[in-house]
Amino acid sequence: MRGYAAPAIWPASGEVEVMTPAGTVSQLALADIKAVCIVKDFGGAGWAGEQRVFKSRPKSEGLWVRAHFRDNDYLEGILQNDLSQIDGSGFLVSPPDATSNTQLVFIPRMAVKELKVLGVVGSPVHKKRTREPGEGQIGLFDQ
Repeated sequence: MRGYAAPAIWPASGEVEVMTPAGTVSQLALADIKAVCIVKDFGGAGWAGEQRVFKSRPKSEGLWVRAHFRDNDYLEGILQNDLSQIDGSGFLVSPPDATSNTQLVFIPRMAVKELKVLGVVGSPVHKKRTREPGEGQIGLFDQ
């Protein structure tokens, strides 16, 4: 379904109010929604024709996740590495192809059968240690 939605009210009400380009308004329960795509324009091919997995390790910072939906479909994306941003009603994921029509995907928690973290991107675990000149080298000649 193509239309305009107000994302600020989703978590509180448990419903998504969608206004179609024709002007009709529909109320959709989060339990009945697989995903809500935030797109550049409605003229795109739609989510079905877009890239679903990363071709190589992603470069964007965050958690690299794979969502398995109840209908055995899947989608990989980047989830923010900030627990305060994770909402109880669902997940906001950046899709694999940054140049596609779909900019963000909201995945309701009820639509997901399994959500796996495939990797943490962009936050180094260890800082590189810099050495002082001459540190760790043996001397060849006594001085």
